[in-house]
Amino acid sequence: MAPNMLTFFGVIIVAFLIFLANAIRILREYERGVVFRLGRFIGVKGPGLIILIPFIDKMVKVSLRTVVMDVPPQDVITKDNVSLKVNAVVYFRVMFPDKAIVEVENFLFATSQLSQTTLRSVLGQSELDDLLSEREKINAHLQEIIDNQTEPWGIKVSNVEVKHIDLPQEMQRAMAKQAEAERERRSKVIAAEGEFQASQRLSDAAEILSSHSSALTLRYLQTLREIATENNSTTIFPVPIDLLKPFLGELGKKK
Repeated sequence: MAPNMLTFFGVIIVAFLIFLANAIRILREYERGVVFRLGRFIGVKGPGLIILIPFIDKMVKVSLRTVVMDVPPQDVITKDNVSLKVNAVVYFRVMFPDKAIVEVENFLFATSQLSQTTLRSVLGQSELDDLLSEREKINAHLQEIIDNQTEPWGIKVSNVEVKHIDLPQEMQRAMAKQAEAERERRSKVIAAEGEFQASQRLSDAAEILSSHSSALTLRYLQTLREIATENNSTTIFPVPIDLLKPFLGELGKKK
């Protein structure tokens, strides 16, 4: 075979290999290919083996996995004029790859910018106490707003979480004092409630003892026994005549 023929077949083989390299694409299970033919969108392909027309078709890969995007710290002024630094995390995924490529230039960058502006806007309309006590409600509100605005891009925002709220040092000290005052107030309320219950019990006991003279006598004698047990010194107590009335009455009956 002539050298020219060998060169010709070699060129054909190389051209065929180049054609295959540009025509065959393999997409993973979580990937989709948005295909354009001469600039016109023709469809979404994948997963698996994809065949393109070299130099005519162009494919853009899009991942369908959930994206975890960290929203950088944002300077926020709350409704009650407190300056904060707040960061968050956004969970979203592409539901319609064609919209994510055709409707917006860079859906990752667009979603990030939208999350930052929405975070500043929503938290700026809330008070500090609401940010600290109603975190779940605010997260749900952020998720709803961002999801509604990214829906035309074929993106579904599944969750938004406010991660950290950085308070100024002055505000941290003020909140610590407030918490300490609240704990002291609760302690005083509990002590007062205990005193009230104890006084009620003492009042009930006094009524019972006043209506039963024998019970009062037994209580008096029990107190004397406890004092004699605890102290080694001699203690003299005057004995009320009321304590002796039951015994005197018994003696009178015997006579």
